[in-house]
Amino acid sequence: MKVISVNIGETKTMKWRGKPVKTGIYKYPVGHSIYLGKEDVQNDHVLDRRFHGGLDKACYAYSLDHFDYWKNLYPELEFHNGIFGENLTIAGLDEANVSIGNIYTIGEAEVQVTQPRQPCFKLGLRFGTQKMIRQFIDSGFPGVYFRILQPGEVKKGDEFIPVEKKNSLSIQKVFELLYTNEFQQEEVKKAVNDPFIAESCRKDLLKRWGDYL
Repeated sequence: MKVISVNIGETKTMKWRGKPVKTGIYKYPVGHSIYLGKEDVQNDHVLDRRFHGGLDKACYAYSLDHFDYWKNLYPELEFHNGIFGENLTIAGLDEANVSIGNIYTIGEAEVQVTQPRQPCFKLGLRFGTQKMIRQFIDSGFPGVYFRILQPGEVKKGDEFIPVEKKNSLSIQKVFELLYTNEFQQEEVKKAVNDPFIAESCRKDLLKRWGDYL
């Protein structure tokens, strides 16, 4: 996996159900390195820390490999790195081969995989339609949130260097468990008992499947 671009967002005010809402999802590539801090990316704008930022979701990455899929669905949209609100646009990122708890070094930083992205209405605002939320879920391409174990600078061209691979569920499987109608008992148990999964993701899995466990 390789960093194709590093992206930073500015605060933008949009209308949602007739009311103004602020968002930092409008991210664009920058020509310098970015600093991955413990709770967010320095100089980025994280406005709703219930869902973004914090120790478990300090940095979000999305795969450039998936862009063609979305260009087919939205041919009229001008695509650029950062359009999904990602801080890191990555080549070679396959959610089926990235597991919860995996550790990598990127540039000066060391990061750990914590959960898939769960889409909200702001992604729909970014794409101009709330149909995007269901399409994002159905795609199986959620991208990856990282916990920052060692803060540091990351820049375009940096490679992901594996440090430790866990015997855990893939990001793609956890994403499936969050939205499927099929209860997969062993997989759900493994996910909610994983010490490295983001706490908010664990809570959402328990909310979805706790009565069946």
